[in-house]
Amino acid sequence: MKSHVWIVVLLLTGSLSAQFDGKISLQRLRVRVAFSNGLCDRSTHIRLLGRNGPVAEGDANDQCEVDLGNVPTGTYHLKVSGQNFSDTDEVVSLSSASSELEVNVKRANDSDAAVAGAVVSAADLAIPRNAQKEFEKSNDQIARQDFNKALESLNRAIAIYPAYAGAYNNLGVVYARLGDRDRERDALQKALSINDRFAPAYVNLGRLNIAKGDFPNAESALLKAASYNPKDAMTLVLLAYSELMDKHFDDVITASRKAHMLQGTHAFAHQLAARAFEQKRDAADAITQLDQFLKEEPDGERADLARKELAAVRKIPH
Repeated sequence: MKSHVWIVVLLLTGSLSAQFDGKISLQRLRVRVAFSNGLCDRSTHIRLLGRNGPVAEGDANDQCEVDLGNVPTGTYHLKVSGQNFSDTDEVVSLSSASSELEVNVKRANDSDAAVAGAVVSAADLAIPRNAQKEFEKSNDQIARQDFNKALESLNRAIAIYPAYAGAYNNLGVVYARLGDRDRERDALQKALSINDRFAPAYVNLGRLNIAKGDFPNAESALLKAASYNPKDAMTLVLLAYSELMDKHFDDVITASRKAHMLQGTHAFAHQLAARAFEQKRDAADAITQLDQFLKEEPDGERADLARKELAAVRKIPH
């Protein structure tokens, strides 16, 4: 059986809108591979392929994260391979506003009920095999960037099984690729009407609201995503960003700390926390956060920006 992939697109804005000056070109990509049983398979390997072949690749660490450096913007095939699960091939579009991605994969022998974060509803357990086949076919079509065919396959899956929350979620992602924001939102909301604990759809809805500059609704969606999947650090980072843009500075610090307590390095969380501390006129804690950011991400344009900000904060009396 092919991997059962629920697509979650996590876009982290490199420049904090008006908070930072200028846009930051992508220099570094972090991919997190999430297995449905929550356990990382250390054989997991990531390859990022462009038109002319491999652009970057790497093996997963203990937290199932792979850092890929100096990745230019563009559209790529993201291939996830390893033992005990079928290869996953997903198309990702990287812009200057995207630096972290999460791919959810499922081992062939995993039970559908074992999805992390309690995202499987009773309706998911009854998905007919022919609907699953259409869903899996759509993943192949998305990997080939054949989005119209993917729409057809997903709609067939939904016609066979109207309560298919995962298919509606991925339908929303396809509409996002096609630039149809209204249908993207409708599909994600339909997924949540079927399964109101389906964290990936809340994350995608939060990402959609961030893209539209609707930070209050992004915050609301991401709070729900974090409540149903509290161990997903990238959801917390997106939440912290939304809270920063909403000027909820104490909440930014709380979310950033929660992300930092989870396994793996999440450098951007420290940059967000630093900005919140600066707004609270707490230069000492801002410096601590920026120092930690540079320990975790010492290279790239975000790091250069952090050094400039650190120099500026150190001039502030505290």
